[in-house]
Amino acid sequence: MTSAAIRRTLPIPGDYPCGLTWDGTHLWHSDQPAGEVYALDPVDGSVVRTLRCPSVRADLAFDGNLLGQVGFRPKRLVLIDRDTGAQVERREVPPASGRLTGVEHGPDGIWMVLRNPTVLQLRDYATMAVLVEHPVGGGEPSGLTYADGVVVHGDYVERRLRATDPVTGAELGSLVVDGNPTGMTWDGSLVWYCDFPGKRICALDLNDIIG
Repeated sequence: MTSAAIRRTLPIPGDYPCGLTWDGTHLWHSDQPAGEVYALDPVDGSVVRTLRCPSVRADLAFDGNLLGQVGFRPKRLVLIDRDTGAQVERREVPPASGRLTGVEHGPDGIWMVLRNPTVLQLRDYATMAVLVEHPVGGGEPSGLTYADGVVVHGDYVERRLRATDPVTGAELGSLVVDGNPTGMTWDGSLVWYCDFPGKRICALDLNDIIG
Protein backbone atom coordinates (compact mmCIF):
# COMPACT_ATOMS: atom_id res chain seq x y z
CA MET A 1 0.00 0.00 0.00
CA THR A 2 1.24 3.47 -0.88
CA SER A 3 -0.07 7.03 -0.58
CA ALA A 4 -1.26 9.18 -3.45
CA ALA A 5 0.86 11.67 -5.36
CA ILE A 6 -1.69 13.92 -7.04
CA ARG A 7 -0.63 14.98 -10.53
CA ARG A 8 -3.45 17.43 -11.29
CA THR A 9 -6.68 18.78 -9.80
CA LEU A 10 -9.71 20.47 -11.33
CA PRO A 11 -12.69 22.21 -9.70
CA ILE A 12 -16.22 20.87 -10.08
CA PRO A 13 -19.41 22.93 -10.41
CA GLY A 14 -21.51 21.24 -7.72
CA ASP A 15 -21.33 19.99 -4.14
CA TYR A 16 -22.10 16.27 -4.50
CA PRO A 17 -19.68 14.62 -6.95
CA CYS A 18 -21.00 11.31 -8.26
CA GLY A 19 -19.96 10.11 -11.72
CA LEU A 20 -16.93 10.76 -13.89
CA THR A 21 -15.98 9.65 -17.40
CA TRP A 22 -13.90 10.71 -20.43
CA ASP A 23 -15.16 10.90 -24.02
CA GLY A 24 -11.84 11.70 -25.68
CA THR A 25 -12.39 15.46 -25.51
CA HIS A 26 -14.11 16.33 -22.23
CA LEU A 27 -14.32 15.02 -18.72
CA TRP A 28 -17.99 14.37 -17.89
CA HIS A 29 -19.12 14.69 -14.29
CA SER A 30 -22.50 14.16 -12.61
CA ASP A 31 -24.03 15.63 -9.45
CA GLN A 32 -26.89 13.83 -7.69
CA PRO A 33 -28.79 16.63 -5.85
CA ALA A 34 -28.41 18.98 -8.81
CA GLY A 35 -29.66 16.27 -11.18
CA GLU A 36 -27.17 17.41 -13.79
CA VAL A 37 -24.33 16.07 -15.92
CA TYR A 38 -21.54 18.46 -16.93
CA ALA A 39 -18.97 18.44 -19.72
CA LEU A 40 -15.76 19.88 -18.26
CA ASP A 41 -12.81 21.38 -20.08
CA PRO A 42 -9.88 19.12 -19.11
CA VAL A 43 -7.51 22.09 -19.03
CA ASP A 44 -9.22 24.29 -16.44
CA GLY A 45 -12.40 22.46 -15.37
CA SER A 46 -14.75 25.08 -16.81
CA VAL A 47 -18.24 23.86 -17.70
CA VAL A 48 -18.68 23.45 -21.44
CA ARG A 49 -22.17 21.93 -21.41
CA THR A 50 -24.85 21.06 -18.85
CA LEU A 51 -27.41 18.27 -19.29
CA ARG A 52 -30.41 17.59 -17.07
CA CYS A 53 -30.57 14.11 -15.54
CA PRO A 54 -32.70 14.10 -12.36
CA SER A 55 -32.14 10.36 -11.84
CA VAL A 56 -28.37 10.58 -11.11
CA ARG A 57 -27.32 8.13 -8.39
CA ALA A 58 -23.73 7.01 -8.91
CA ASP A 59 -20.99 6.64 -11.54
CA LEU A 60 -20.88 7.58 -15.22
CA ALA A 61 -19.49 5.83 -18.33
CA PHE A 62 -19.08 6.48 -22.07
CA ASP A 63 -19.62 3.80 -24.72
CA GLY A 64 -18.07 5.70 -27.64
CA ASN A 65 -21.38 7.33 -28.51
CA LEU A 66 -23.63 7.70 -25.47
CA LEU A 67 -23.08 8.55 -21.83
CA GLY A 68 -24.21 5.89 -19.39
CA GLN A 69 -25.34 7.32 -16.05
CA VAL A 70 -26.13 5.02 -13.12
CA GLY A 71 -29.55 6.22 -12.04
CA PHE A 72 -33.02 5.48 -10.67
CA ARG A 73 -34.17 3.06 -7.97
CA PRO A 74 -33.44 0.22 -8.49
CA LYS A 75 -30.29 1.28 -10.29
CA ARG A 76 -29.95 1.00 -14.06
CA LEU A 77 -27.96 2.65 -16.85
CA VAL A 78 -29.51 5.79 -18.30
CA LEU A 79 -28.09 6.23 -21.81
CA ILE A 80 -27.80 9.92 -22.69
CA ASP A 81 -27.07 11.77 -25.93
CA ARG A 82 -24.15 14.13 -25.18
CA ASP A 83 -25.33 16.78 -27.63
CA THR A 84 -29.05 16.98 -26.86
CA GLY A 85 -29.30 15.54 -23.36
CA ALA A 86 -32.01 13.16 -24.58
CA GLN A 87 -32.33 9.98 -22.53
CA VAL A 88 -32.14 7.39 -25.29
CA GLU A 89 -32.62 4.27 -23.15
CA ARG A 90 -32.95 3.04 -19.58
CA ARG A 91 -31.07 -0.25 -19.52
CA GLU A 92 -31.76 -2.57 -16.59
CA VAL A 93 -28.91 -4.22 -14.69
CA PRO A 94 -30.38 -7.50 -13.41
CA PRO A 95 -31.11 -8.55 -10.80
CA ALA A 96 -32.71 -5.24 -9.83
CA SER A 97 -30.96 -3.74 -6.80
CA GLY A 98 -29.06 -0.76 -5.44
CA ARG A 99 -25.70 -2.56 -5.42
CA LEU A 100 -24.14 -0.93 -8.50
CA THR A 101 -21.72 1.90 -7.65
CA GLY A 102 -19.16 2.07 -10.48
CA VAL A 103 -19.09 1.53 -14.26
CA GLU A 104 -16.70 1.87 -17.18
CA HIS A 105 -16.37 0.31 -20.61
CA GLY A 106 -13.48 -1.97 -21.51
CA PRO A 107 -12.58 -3.80 -24.72
CA ASP A 108 -14.62 -6.90 -23.79
CA GLY A 109 -17.76 -5.31 -22.32
CA ILE A 110 -18.75 -3.06 -19.45
CA TRP A 111 -17.05 -3.37 -16.07
CA MET A 112 -19.04 -2.78 -12.89
CA VAL A 113 -18.34 -2.74 -9.18
CA LEU A 114 -21.14 -3.79 -6.83
CA ARG A 115 -21.42 -3.76 -3.04
CA ASN A 116 -22.74 -6.22 -0.45
CA PRO A 117 -20.61 -8.20 -1.25
CA THR A 118 -17.97 -6.19 -3.13
CA VAL A 119 -17.38 -7.74 -6.55
CA LEU A 120 -16.15 -6.70 -9.97
CA GLN A 121 -18.28 -7.86 -12.88
CA LEU A 122 -17.63 -7.81 -16.61
CA ARG A 123 -20.99 -7.80 -18.41
CA ASP A 124 -22.09 -8.00 -22.00
CA TYR A 125 -23.15 -4.43 -22.77
CA ALA A 126 -26.12 -5.38 -24.93
CA THR A 127 -27.63 -8.12 -22.74
CA MET A 128 -26.11 -7.24 -19.34
CA ALA A 129 -25.25 -10.93 -18.87
CA VAL A 130 -22.42 -11.46 -16.38
CA LEU A 131 -19.32 -12.76 -18.18
CA VAL A 132 -16.74 -12.57 -15.37
CA GLU A 133 -16.99 -11.95 -11.63
CA HIS A 134 -14.15 -11.34 -9.16
CA PRO A 135 -14.51 -10.80 -5.40
CA VAL A 136 -12.38 -7.80 -4.41
CA GLY A 137 -11.42 -5.83 -1.33
CA GLY A 138 -13.23 -2.94 0.30
CA GLY A 139 -16.61 -2.66 1.94
CA GLU A 140 -17.89 0.57 0.37
CA PRO A 141 -17.00 0.53 -3.35
CA SER A 142 -17.59 3.88 -5.01
CA GLY A 143 -16.48 4.24 -8.60
CA LEU A 144 -14.57 2.26 -11.21
CA THR A 145 -12.51 2.69 -14.34
CA TYR A 146 -10.68 0.55 -16.88
CA ALA A 147 -7.17 1.90 -17.31
CA ASP A 148 -4.62 0.47 -19.73
CA GLY A 149 -5.66 -3.15 -19.17
CA VAL A 150 -6.29 -2.78 -15.43
CA VAL A 151 -9.59 -2.42 -13.54
CA VAL A 152 -9.39 0.23 -10.81
CA HIS A 153 -12.11 0.77 -8.21
CA GLY A 154 -12.42 3.04 -5.20
CA ASP A 155 -13.51 2.50 -1.62
CA TYR A 156 -15.21 5.53 -0.10
CA VAL A 157 -14.65 4.75 3.59
CA GLU A 158 -11.11 3.36 3.29
CA ARG A 159 -10.14 6.30 1.00
CA ARG A 160 -8.39 3.77 -1.20
CA LEU A 161 -8.09 2.87 -4.88
CA ARG A 162 -7.45 -0.77 -5.79
CA ALA A 163 -6.06 -2.10 -9.08
CA THR A 164 -7.18 -5.56 -10.22
CA ASP A 165 -6.06 -7.90 -12.98
CA PRO A 166 -9.19 -8.30 -15.13
CA VAL A 167 -8.35 -11.90 -16.06
CA THR A 168 -7.26 -13.42 -12.75
CA GLY A 169 -8.92 -11.07 -10.26
CA ALA A 170 -5.61 -10.64 -8.42
CA GLU A 171 -5.04 -7.33 -6.67
CA LEU A 172 -2.12 -5.57 -8.35
CA GLY A 173 -1.79 -2.77 -5.83
CA SER A 174 -3.66 -0.19 -3.78
CA LEU A 175 -3.29 3.46 -2.94
CA VAL A 176 -4.62 5.70 -0.16
CA VAL A 177 -5.92 8.95 -1.65
CA ASP A 178 -6.82 12.44 -0.49
CA GLY A 179 -10.51 12.74 0.34
CA ASN A 180 -13.11 10.04 -0.27
CA PRO A 181 -13.25 8.74 -3.86
CA THR A 182 -16.47 8.46 -5.83
CA GLY A 183 -16.63 8.51 -9.67
CA MET A 184 -13.52 7.53 -11.62
CA THR A 185 -12.17 7.56 -15.17
CA TRP A 186 -9.04 7.16 -17.31
CA ASP A 187 -8.13 9.73 -19.97
CA GLY A 188 -5.45 7.61 -21.62
CA SER A 189 -2.70 9.09 -19.46
CA LEU A 190 -4.01 9.60 -15.92
CA VAL A 191 -6.57 8.04 -13.58
CA TRP A 192 -9.05 10.67 -12.37
CA TYR A 193 -11.28 10.36 -9.30
CA CYS A 194 -13.85 12.59 -7.64
CA ASP A 195 -12.73 13.76 -4.20
CA PHE A 196 -16.11 13.99 -2.48
CA PRO A 197 -15.27 16.21 0.54
CA GLY A 198 -12.75 18.25 -1.45
CA LYS A 199 -15.33 19.10 -4.17
CA ARG A 200 -12.76 18.51 -6.90
CA ILE A 201 -11.43 15.88 -9.26
CA CYS A 202 -7.88 14.61 -8.88
CA ALA A 203 -5.53 12.86 -11.31
CA LEU A 204 -3.08 10.09 -10.43
CA ASP A 205 -0.49 8.04 -12.30
CA LEU A 206 -1.69 4.45 -12.80
CA ASN A 207 1.77 3.16 -11.90
CA ASP A 208 1.45 4.76 -8.47
CA ILE A 209 -1.66 2.65 -7.83
CA ILE A 210 -0.10 -0.57 -9.06
CA GLY A 211 3.05 0.20 -7.05
